[in-house]
Amino acid sequence: MALGPEILKKMKRIEIVTDENCLERLIELLRHANVRGYTVIKGAGGLGSTGERDPYAFALRQSNSFLVLTCEEAQAEKIILTIQPELKNFGGMCTVSDCEWVLGPQVSY
Repeated sequence: MALGPEILKKMKRIEIVTDENCLERLIELLRHANVRGYTVIKGAGGLGSTGERDPYAFALRQSNSFLVLTCEEAQAEKIILTIQPELKNFGGMCTVSDCEWVLGPQVSY
């Protein structure tokens, strides 16, 4: 892409899928890591290490939350070091990838 640093800022994107019951603790950890912005989508389903999750099932409803945030590399390292010890308890998954923030609105990282 030919867009320069006046338009795009290199960042890290962190995506976390976890049981909805763990969401409150996850957000608490993110606040401890000074995260100022994130998006949560509740009621996510899928298939993973905890088996199949169907948020629309009437019996034994189990659903996940999907949380995504974007931050600078140094903060991404702090976030991962903060949440990694709890990931085994949360189940689900956490991924980190490179991304670019389109400059415009006030940043929340």
